[in-house]
Amino acid sequence: MSLGALRPSPLVEQATDRLREQITGGAWAVGTKLPGEVALAESLGVGRSTVREALRALAGAGLVQARQGSGVFVIATSPRQDWSTRLRQAAITDVYEVRMVVEVEAAQLAARRRTDDDVTALRGALAGRRHAAHADDAAFVAADIALHVAVVAAAHNPVLSSLFTEFVPVLQRRLLDMVELLSLRSADPNHGDEGHAALVDAVAAGDAEAAGRALRDELRQTLAMLQSL
Repeated sequence: MSLGALRPSPLVEQATDRLREQITGGAWAVGTKLPGEVALAESLGVGRSTVREALRALAGAGLVQARQGSGVFVIATSPRQDWSTRLRQAAITDVYEVRMVVEVEAAQLAARRRTDDDVTALRGALAGRRHAAHADDAAFVAADIALHVAVVAAAHNPVLSSLFTEFVPVLQRRLLDMVELLSLRSADPNHGDEGHAALVDAVAAGDAEAAGRALRDELRQTLAMLQSL
């Protein structure tokens, strides 16, 4: 099978794309052993090192697997979805259930680990949320999420912070939809202020139990509203 020689630009990316097209297009079915590195290099018009890097990329995408002494085999015809893609495609209620697990723990850690600078940041984020009550829905939702980001940051766990950052784009879009659909701010432009104030106070006071409870209650209310849509 001739795959066609490649143009001289990022050769690894081109080789990866060309091989991926063959796999996803059905040229090589699941269970098929790919041609050797030499044969692939000749077909693509590149060096063996380029082919090797391309195969590593395909293995990372979950399409192929190297078996020692046997070669490289196709194990799937569609690439494995990354975390961000899964979040974008997931039901918002599922995302919220996971968010509760992550963020309630983060709030409790924040209460135990917060510094004076963290407390200042939390107070500022709460003030920003209150100020945004006079703005449009998009600004209010952004300010709401900024407060939650500050809570997670106060936990001083970079893994938690990175994980929550992945949630932010999905949360921002879906929460804005909810606020607009349910007209949540029509009667109270600063919807949820009491619960958020209680969360900030609990973290500032170092009360992990109260911080977890305040956040859990708030997220459960939001989840219930999302389930009603």
